[in-house]
Amino acid sequence: MKAETGAKQSRAAPPKNQVKNINLALQGGGAHGAFGWGVMDKFLEDGRLEIEGISGTSAGSMNAVVYAYGKIKGNDGAREALHNFWQAISDAGQKFAIKPTPFDALMGGNIMKNMMANTMKMMTNTFSPYQLNPNNYNPLREVLESQVDFDELDRSAKTKLFICATNVRTGKAKVFNTNEITANVVLASACLPQLFQAVEIDGEHYWDGGYMGNPVLYPLFYHTESRDVVILHINPIERPGPPKTSVDISNRLNEITFNAALMKELRAVYFVQKLMDDGWIKDEYMNKMKYVLIHSVRADNAMSDLSAESKMESDWGFLTMLRDRGRACAAEWLEHNFDHINNRSTVDLKKEFL
Repeated sequence: MKAETGAKQSRAAPPKNQVKNINLALQGGGAHGAFGWGVMDKFLEDGRLEIEGISGTSAGSMNAVVYAYGKIKGNDGAREALHNFWQAISDAGQKFAIKPTPFDALMGGNIMKNMMANTMKMMTNTFSPYQLNPNNYNPLREVLESQVDFDELDRSAKTKLFICATNVRTGKAKVFNTNEITANVVLASACLPQLFQAVEIDGEHYWDGGYMGNPVLYPLFYHTESRDVVILHINPIERPGPPKTSVDISNRLNEITFNAALMKELRAVYFVQKLMDDGWIKDEYMNKMKYVLIHSVRADNAMSDLSAESKMESDWGFLTMLRDRGRACAAEWLEHNFDHINNRSTVDLKKEFL
């Protein structure tokens, strides 16, 4: 099946002097990761950006791995792989979906679904996944293993991957590189401890990478040639507020928590930029440092109308709506920022994060 973006493939490749190398940093956010699918799909269709390295967390790690596997067959291969992955996510989710009844239609909502969501939240607040899910069943494993040949991914050198998980014992971020990535690594990066048992890899246990880096940036500084990092923000940095309901308060706390590590890294980037701009580093050390250029595609406006519960939604119409929002956001971003890639940052780090 070809990538579903108006059913057309990528345009003819642009001249090499128009192609610019970047690194991509992909946040997680459950089903909202389909917004990231849309952004990547538009970048691939446009064809003027070549992605050297990708850092991903949670749903961002899934997009990263699926992209890298599909990229073995070129841009159209990456687009098709992403489309097929999210289609598989939807198909798997529908096995557990609660369908609205005629009574729900009369009341203007899916009452049974809301009741089940509230019940599930109460259960996960009371019991651990070791009690609720002793066999440790995770439907994402079947989807990943059906969509990605991890042995072939290991042999590919087209994209440098950096997948982040949180080491439960040490509390540190663990970054897995391309040749270390398995289905377990991706599941570890997306392991919410309220829902799934910690994922064991080589004797260590891991939870969602978002607690320590959503996503981590530093591997892109040290292990790639490109100095441009495009961050795809799924979790809104800003929201009008304050939230008033318990659900909205909890959602905003999660957004702040999962953005915290990234914001700290961006402050560190600004500090190094200032050292270099103000001439505080001796000339003999300047050529040992990389002046990183930061760009961001933010979903604050495009995703502001979505509830926290929608991160668990798997309906195909919902996922493709998010994809289309991501494509539109990426198209606007390219129009305003492409000329600045490889030249200057398009994010004012001092204004945004200090």
